[in-house]
Amino acid sequence: MSRDLFDLSGRRALVTGASRGIGRAIAIAYAEAGADVAVLARDGDRLADVAIAVEKAGGRAVVLVADVTDRAAVELAVQSALERLGHLDIVVNNAGGNRFSTPFVGIRPDGWQKTIAVNLDSTVHVCQAVGPHLLERRSGSVVNVASVAGLAAVPMMSHYGAAKAAVLSLTRSLAVEWAHANVRVNALVPGWVETDLTEFARTAPQVEEALIGRVPMGRWATPAEIAGPAVFLASDASSFMTGQELVVDGGLSVT
Repeated sequence: MSRDLFDLSGRRALVTGASRGIGRAIAIAYAEAGADVAVLARDGDRLADVAIAVEKAGGRAVVLVADVTDRAAVELAVQSALERLGHLDIVVNNAGGNRFSTPFVGIRPDGWQKTIAVNLDSTVHVCQAVGPHLLERRSGSVVNVASVAGLAAVPMMSHYGAAKAAVLSLTRSLAVEWAHANVRVNALVPGWVETDLTEFARTAPQVEEALIGRVPMGRWATPAEIAGPAVFLASDASSFMTGQELVVDGGLSVT
């Protein structure tokens, strides 16, 4: 198999939640594969550092500071990405995360709503903003970053699991709706990854054991281990793949 299948030269990507963790790793990996990358997040200072890394990796970087839970802000950011890059071939909805664990009956309404907003609503906003462009060009790859929490029961994190399960459902529906235009929509489903957003779990021994104790490989993933599969989903190597869930979880989902 030719390595050219994974080549992203000449392609333009938008990555949300790109200021750190998985999003940062994906943005840099795309640049290493030849793509120009628009990086989007709320933290402009961190994005500036990511942009430097993207350009060192060989890609052109465009910095977009926006809150993905704000529909109007997302629409402006997508418009700016299109103006500055010319078009988009790849869209990665990576923004999301979870900062707490608690029994279902103890979840405050604002905690539930914030979790849904950052994980599900953000994906909806981006897809609705960029969808017409991809459909008009009749080309593109959308990668929605979900989680193993959306595949099975996650006691104490039902809010997060529900949000990610909805992302998986949305992925399947859009894959069917957009297939006629050669726009592919797949989900990247990481297991438990060592990032800033999982620090709350990694610093609580009981929570960490509950999560990692069930992983056959016995450890947290690194963001770089998620970036490789993200390149695959964006590239011609996955050209006949849509509506699928690419699970990268150290074996957790098969136990």
